[in-house]
Amino acid sequence: MKHLIEPKDLTDQEVDGILDLADRIIADPKTYAHKCDGKKLATLFYEPSTRTRLSFEAAMLELGGSVLGFSSADSSSAAKGESVADTIRTVQCYADIVAMRHPKEGSAKVASLHADIPVINAGDGGHQHPTQTLTDLLTIRRLKGRLDNFTIGLCGDLKFGRTVHSLIRMLLRYPNISFVLISPNELRVPDYLRAELEAKQAKFKEVERLEEIIGELDILYMTRVQRERFFNEEDYVRLRDSYILDMDKMKMAKDDMIVLHPLPRVNEISVEVDSDPRACYFKQALCGKYVRMALMLKMLGLD
Repeated sequence: MKHLIEPKDLTDQEVDGILDLADRIIADPKTYAHKCDGKKLATLFYEPSTRTRLSFEAAMLELGGSVLGFSSADSSSAAKGESVADTIRTVQCYADIVAMRHPKEGSAKVASLHADIPVINAGDGGHQHPTQTLTDLLTIRRLKGRLDNFTIGLCGDLKFGRTVHSLIRMLLRYPNISFVLISPNELRVPDYLRAELEAKQAKFKEVERLEEIIGELDILYMTRVQRERFFNEEDYVRLRDSYILDMDKMKMAKDDMIVLHPLPRVNEISVEVDSDPRACYFKQALCGKYVRMALMLKMLGLD
């Protein structure tokens, strides 16, 4: 793989290879501590991030490499009007690989068209977030022992949620997965994703109440209603509290259901749920570091 812009850029074999390598890194981190000696990662983050940016940086540092970049558009020449194409042409003079987050859909693709070094899409607007999807897959596989034969509920903002879009597309590769899409009518999955589910003859249903189906789920994937994706404050305020996972709802769930969330959360998961052993979103955040270590090693040909 030259670049990773969306899940379809990875073959099934490449996905398995990344997850297997991440497992090996977790089991024996010392073996990989100097694999990226002398290599530089550029993190180009045009919008705020905690887990994605820091996990990329931690991943490169733990591989022995170094990191440069910026954490907001205001601290880069984008504030002066520089294009993404010109930025990437400049940055490739200084780095070996790039992780880029941008609020505008398609920006990572534009960067990849002008780059001679690997570009990783770390989130482009409401479009795709492929490394979060790899993180989700690693978490599910490590906790459930498989990537098939389960029912997953995706809850919250399914219209603008790029993590949901990428995860659905990737899970369509695996057999016997049932999707339960839980959202208010205004935040349903985009039509193109519904069409993909139908084309793959996937089992899916759309519901508005989490209480109705939480007992059926093996995995509950919560998402926040994203203020930054709304065009007006009124719609955001009206929809932001559509779903709040609390212990009353958790009592309706299976004993072995796991709760995932790409984070950050606002109030869609009550803090009382954090102490429930089924709450796995901070384990998920840790998996993000290891999967990004594996991905960069693969893309740099150092595995």
